[in-house]
Amino acid sequence: MWHVLIFSTLVAFVLLDFWWAGRRLRRQREQARFEFTTEAMRRESELLAQAEAQRRALFNSMVEGVLLLDADGRIQLANQSVLALLTLEVDPRGRTLMEASRWPALKDIADRAAAEKRVLDAELESPGPAPRALVINAATWFDRDGRPLGTILVLHDITRLKELENTRREFVANVSHELRTPLSLIKGFVETLQDGAVNDPATAARFLEKIEKHTDRLAFLIEDLLTISNLECGKAVLNVQPVELRALVQRVLDDFKSHSAQARLHNDVADLLAVNADADRLEQVLVNLVDNAIKYGRAGGEVRVGSHAPMGGMVEVFVQDDGPGIPVESRERVFERFYRVDKARSREAGGTGLGLAIVKHIVHAHGGEVRLESEMGKGSTFSFTLPCG
Repeated sequence: MWHVLIFSTLVAFVLLDFWWAGRRLRRQREQARFEFTTEAMRRESELLAQAEAQRRALFNSMVEGVLLLDADGRIQLANQSVLALLTLEVDPRGRTLMEASRWPALKDIADRAAAEKRVLDAELESPGPAPRALVINAATWFDRDGRPLGTILVLHDITRLKELENTRREFVANVSHELRTPLSLIKGFVETLQDGAVNDPATAARFLEKIEKHTDRLAFLIEDLLTISNLECGKAVLNVQPVELRALVQRVLDDFKSHSAQARLHNDVADLLAVNADADRLEQVLVNLVDNAIKYGRAGGEVRVGSHAPMGGMVEVFVQDDGPGIPVESRERVFERFYRVDKARSREAGGTGLGLAIVKHIVHAHGGEVRLESEMGKGSTFSFTLPCG
């Protein structure tokens, strides 16, 4: 009896141990499955977050502005470029186009894309204090029953292209005008000579002088155009070497003194100051600046060429006159090709309108900067920087 009881007790303990072991095993398996599931969910969540971050980074790195509208016309997505193009200061998601941008033309394009069921292209100028030229592509997608599900708008900023087109048109118009004027005069003098003026020695001599003058003007214009073209295209090879600045300035001033008594010229450049530059190109810069200072300065006035102490490895050179000065509205444009502050006086003086543009390009090719300071009635100062020699 006792043996049976002991045996039964031992069996019960063994079974109980097996039960506990099985229960521990099941709990361990459940824990392992839970941990595996949790880890898998965590990894999946991390991958989804990473993919979303990548999509968001790609979306916001686009140069084009992108707007995604839902079926009700409310903005669902807007990247950083569109916020900048439309000058939106807050997140526009959840708002309509009119609420976000106050630009009816943009809403009209979205509505037309939905109504006409095709991709639309439009060129518009954005409103605001700094309007920009935009090309807008709009497309709406639909469900199987033809109901609109949403609209996407892609905005391309073509402001720079428009500016380049305007610059090209102005350049062509200016070149045509600059060429037409002397050619018309030359043709007129030649026709007059052919009609009999050639038989009058005094008239013929005067006309030939005029023809030579305008022929020279054409030659200077073509030479300046080629110079600018080579500088802009990088074809101009600079022979950079140490140049003693004061001696070069003095040579330029001596050349002007020999044929001009319109102004008193002063060389205020410091002794032993050297710059790293192409001596011929630097002389071209100085000739253009000094020539302008004499032509457009005060009659019988003074022109000074000087320098400032080197700073940051650069030397600043200036050409100063005491003439009437340059109006504020012209100071930002004087370095443009063919821009003239006083058009009539400039053409009378024989300028091509390219001198300051050439100055800017040559200085930039040396790694320097050029600037203008002017005060009405007190003169103008053109300054440029060059690397120390």
